[in-house]
Amino acid sequence: MRNIPTVTKNLLLLNVIAFVASILLGGMGIDLNNILGLHFFLSEDFHLWQLVTYMFMHGGFMHILMNMFMLWMFGMVMENVWGGKKFLLYYMVCGIGAGICQELAQYGTYMYEGLSAYQYVATEMGRISMDSYLNLWTTVGASGAVYGVLLAFGLTFPNERMFIIPIPIPLKAKWIIMGSIAMELFSAMATSNDGVAHLAHLEVCSSVIF
Repeated sequence: MRNIPTVTKNLLLLNVIAFVASILLGGMGIDLNNILGLHFFLSEDFHLWQLVTYMFMHGGFMHILMNMFMLWMFGMVMENVWGGKKFLLYYMVCGIGAGICQELAQYGTYMYEGLSAYQYVATEMGRISMDSYLNLWTTVGASGAVYGVLLAFGLTFPNERMFIIPIPIPLKAKWIIMGSIAMELFSAMATSNDGVAHLAHLEVCSSVIF
């Protein structure tokens, strides 16, 4: 941890502490993801500060492991290039921006499906009120912010060669970035409710590139 720049190190620690706290408090009946996660803005549980806190919550061990690995791997490089203040500002803007994009995508679903006309909805849990249903639309994870860091690395060092498991040959960063964008686009079109904010990730791509 000594060689990790200050901002990246603190972001890693905050995410891990929040994850451990969510497990410990979960055993006491307190759902930290529900409190700090980003709810749909038309739901009763939505609060503006959730646009920040949702970035430090995660849905499981693999979720936080992959995000923290990418933050450690690419965050260190970009913080050393930009400096701590610029890197933190960029990270937060990407995370908040991804959250806003996710809210807009959910609003599009809300309008497209005409949910405003219903008071109740049938789910796997049974028939619940529309207010309760909208409260289930919750986003957690640092993926939007981390994805922005990954893109910044690819644009800063486009010809840097990297190994991506399980591909046995090194690939240039720019091809990895293009592949990631293509995968997110495919996932956004092929899935409707897999719990991943694909459209938010794509919006981060567009913002960074242009």
